[in-house]
Amino acid sequence: MGLIDSHNHIYLEDFDEDRESLISAAKESGISMLLLPNIDAGTIAPILALYELYPDFVCPMMGLHPTSVDFSYVEALQKTEKALSERNDYCGIGEIGIDLYWDKTHREKQILVFEEQLRWSIDLDLPVAIHTREAYPEVFESIYKVGADKLKGVFHSFTGSERELEEINKLNNFKIGINGVVTFKNSGLAETLKKHAKLDKIILETDAPYLSPVPFRGKRNIPTYIWNTAGKVAEIFEMGMEDVVNRTYTNTISVFSKIKVHL
Repeated sequence: MGLIDSHNHIYLEDFDEDRESLISAAKESGISMLLLPNIDAGTIAPILALYELYPDFVCPMMGLHPTSVDFSYVEALQKTEKALSERNDYCGIGEIGIDLYWDKTHREKQILVFEEQLRWSIDLDLPVAIHTREAYPEVFESIYKVGADKLKGVFHSFTGSERELEEINKLNNFKIGINGVVTFKNSGLAETLKKHAKLDKIILETDAPYLSPVPFRGKRNIPTYIWNTAGKVAEIFEMGMEDVVNRTYTNTISVFSKIKVHL
């Protein structure tokens, strides 16, 4: 088993100069796969181009990111749905969700778009990668409205409170995605996980190029930095690195079951 990076944006322009070498380094480090969530219409082509180059190492998702939802959301959603309908090898619906941190202008539109994409995931039997920021109540409400028992997925980049983690724990088919934030001393995330999480609820991610772990905080995140996150999780749960890799691998496969054909 190799470590799976369940959320990575290596298709972005940030990696145009050294993408090939970073992927080679990731493979050599023991990473077995990168899952690639989409952002908007502009990132569909880059994701699929990378998938064509590395079909056994990356796996694309398709979705419309909440911060890309604006007055033209209908057209954006139609383009996303069209891309989703044109192939059957996406491993998930993502990155979707609700983000009210930067701007609440399009709150209602974000909710509509999120719920529509949740319905897609049920229709296609695909997991969801959920982005939520300052919007846990809205996200939970939408999940229960659409059908919590029919949905599965991950709360990407989990940085929520103990209460929010308790709510996620009630959703048996959902995991939490842990990235470099867990290494930040001021985040409080390590303490939350230690007190209220079990390892079988956790999958690992980078969110590269964002959220680099200590000691790389503030720099561009790259796939191999996921090992720093894995090391911190091993410390939190007082386990060996091999156990963390194996168990989070199994957790990831249980959510993103379609990637089995690529591994």
